[in-house]
Amino acid sequence: MTQTVGDFIVARLHAWGVRRMFGYPGDGINGVFGAMGRAPDKIEFIQARHEEMAAFMACAHAKFTGELGVCIATSGPGASHLITGLYDARMDHMPVLAIVGQQARSALGGHYQQELDLASMFKDVAGSFVQQASVPSQVRHLVDRAVRIALSERRVTAIILPNDLQETPYEEPGRAHGTLHSGVGWTAPKIVPYAADLERAAAVLNEGRRVAILAGAGALEAGDELIAVADRLGAGVAKALLGKAVLPDDLPWVTGSIGLLGTEPSYKLMTECDTLLMIGSGFPYAEFLPKEGQARGVQIDVKGDMLSLRYPMDVNLQGDAAETLRALLPLLEQKTANSWRDRISRWNRNWHETLHDRAMQSATPVNPQRVAVELSSRLPENAIVTSDSGSCANWYARDIQVRSGMMCSLSGGLASMGAAVPYAIAARFAYRDRPVIAMVGDGAMQMNNMAELITLMKYRQPAEAAWVCVVFNNQDLNQVTWEQRVMEGDPKFEASQQIPDVPYHKFAELIGMKGIFVDDPERLGAVFDEALASDRPVLVEVKTDPNVPPLPPHITVKQAKAFASTLLQGDPDQGSVILDTAKQVLSSVLPSKS
Repeated sequence: MTQTVGDFIVARLHAWGVRRMFGYPGDGINGVFGAMGRAPDKIEFIQARHEEMAAFMACAHAKFTGELGVCIATSGPGASHLITGLYDARMDHMPVLAIVGQQARSALGGHYQQELDLASMFKDVAGSFVQQASVPSQVRHLVDRAVRIALSERRVTAIILPNDLQETPYEEPGRAHGTLHSGVGWTAPKIVPYAADLERAAAVLNEGRRVAILAGAGALEAGDELIAVADRLGAGVAKALLGKAVLPDDLPWVTGSIGLLGTEPSYKLMTECDTLLMIGSGFPYAEFLPKEGQARGVQIDVKGDMLSLRYPMDVNLQGDAAETLRALLPLLEQKTANSWRDRISRWNRNWHETLHDRAMQSATPVNPQRVAVELSSRLPENAIVTSDSGSCANWYARDIQVRSGMMCSLSGGLASMGAAVPYAIAARFAYRDRPVIAMVGDGAMQMNNMAELITLMKYRQPAEAAWVCVVFNNQDLNQVTWEQRVMEGDPKFEASQQIPDVPYHKFAELIGMKGIFVDDPERLGAVFDEALASDRPVLVEVKTDPNVPPLPPHITVKQAKAFASTLLQGDPDQGSVILDTAKQVLSSVLPSKS
């Protein structure tokens, strides 16, 4: 049989190491799907319920495996539906390739059905490389460049394939003027700064007496090196959300998450340090970093455009985190004073007591913090945890304690709703033997995550590890409700914030999952034990109190005034808001029995 362009694309992607694609079919991309059907041993196709979810899965695949993520969709709406998930990959610097169909070449420019200007549409999200194929001999270098650029630049790339071209017999490029002869293969380089720059960085760090480290996703493969450097400097380490799994939280000098969703010890670490070492992080919020001029700074990042962007650094080191830390370590002097780390440890002990007390405060009916606390203590050692955006991300950030060997992720730079379940599904395909837990708000479940549970069950295999989805059902778009109250000084706007009550656990049962409903906090521990031991995927729906405030690590005067303004105007849930907020604030200063 003559090899078609579609056949060649499948074979070429296989040669590049692609073994899985996420997407949804359609007549604009049928030629490639036909080729996958003719080569069932090459690439596994995962049929999502929606193209946006397929792009989230491709992004998560890249995050959890380090490999290229690939998603595929038809022309027109299929292609446009990918965009949000692709922006998630772009914002978090993940290598993802989008393959999309287009109308026949002879129809282009004729206002044909489902004809969109896809090259223009993808130009921002896939700005490093987006090209539309015109002739069969061009496809080879398009695939090779798209994959190599995505991997080497950690960016999104896109290939647009007119539907008639996919069925055309494939032709190798001729040995003639105007042709290109590309090849397969790319290996990550060793990127380390020059010795003189490492020495300058070491001089800054050696002079510091109170060193703070901020680690992000770029340090995920540098845990051992980070521990060695932190011990040498006597430093405390805060973690950006995407770097939650960089170091285990049981180290006494690891202060946990930073930012509005972060911890009080991380806030103090940044406000009281005299030296900042930032590693592989694009954490954007300046108000949670040292004041300009307070601390001298050193930054390590493999991408030069991220250097000295968040804080004015004294020394900028472009390099791989692990390699650069390994080269830096011999130049660092061992700190002998323990006072800085002793302070950090005290902060951490007090904070963990505060978190526990807050979680154990009564609520109507279940305190959402307790959900995370009860889950955290039961997580298996090799668990993979995903979180959605929204108020559940607060509890994920603060109350889920990561141990060595775990993986965690969420939509970071884009902070999109709807990523937790597709992330958890991608984790399941990548690691059939590891427990996977998704933390999701009811807003995201209603938006698009319920349907993807069908995807999970479609591909379920016997003898898999546990897969658990925890739904925080509070009938409220809760994070925005609290932003309205605390950021804007406005009462909850029920027309925009209130959402219907849906029996998520019953939907789960309808599609073959185990569904469990919880409205009694005393049952949480036993329910999570049951879910993690189940031989089939489980959805745990918890009826949580929307008026338990996701308190920031530091309350500003502006936030306090805005909240007071909210109460003066009259919030529809005012009584519960006042009571729950009082319990949370007082838990920081009074014994839990009070």
